[in-house]
Amino acid sequence: MHVDHGLSGTTRARPGLREALAACRAGDVLVVTKLDRLARSLRDATDIADELTKKGVALNLGGAVYDPTDPVGRLLFNVLGMVAEFEADLIRARTREGMAIAEAAGKLRGRKPKLTPSQEKHLVQLHRTGEHTTSEIAGLFGVARSTVYRTIQRGGEEKSV
Repeated sequence: MHVDHGLSGTTRARPGLREALAACRAGDVLVVTKLDRLARSLRDATDIADELTKKGVALNLGGAVYDPTDPVGRLLFNVLGMVAEFEADLIRARTREGMAIAEAAGKLRGRKPKLTPSQEKHLVQLHRTGEHTTSEIAGLFGVARSTVYRTIQRGGEEKSV
């Protein structure tokens, strides 16, 4: 079983998909719960189906086996692919609309800063004394070293590695 965790179906560059396609051999059946889990565009779905057909691999979509040689099978596959692409377009449109509304209301601010302004000031002061390494400062504040470097840069210091 090959699974992509935390990755969108909008991109074809997914490790789980790549591994699943590479593992398929002639006579195998690739089982996918829904077509939109395999691809979010009709082009990608068709490309993947063509690749599987060339290898002699059957594609099982939610319990129904896709037969590329059957005209009805090809029609249903293309309709499912168009629906998956339509759903992806709706999701993108809703996301953009929601972000625009949040931004207009002043609620789209991004990630919350890891350090308060007073903590940032204290961190820069500790760095200027030269008594602590970057790793030690990161440990004191419970942040990554990259956060320390960014804070130092914002505080007028140059990044030292």
